[in-house]
Amino acid sequence: MGRLNPYSLQMQITQMFDQGQSFFATTKVQDWLKEKGQNPHDYEITFHKKPAPPGSGKIIAIEIDLKRKDGQPVDPWLLEQANLET
Repeated sequence: MGRLNPYSLQMQITQMFDQGQSFFATTKVQDWLKEKGQNPHDYEITFHKKPAPPGSGKIIAIEIDLKRKDGQPVDPWLLEQANLET
């Protein structure tokens, strides 16, 4: 059974970028993909800065972009869960 973490993946990645630890962000997403039953080596992981949602107390948020290396579409649910803000 996986650990229960009250923070979404997107919030954790944004915090890593804020703290200057963006080097570890890809590994964090790969671990998250493993927890979701996916092979992280099947995905290209990129990050994009975007304005944070109003009332979040942050200036920027980091959006996680997943692309399959085999050209197949990424499951929309998986992408939605990766970028869930709460």
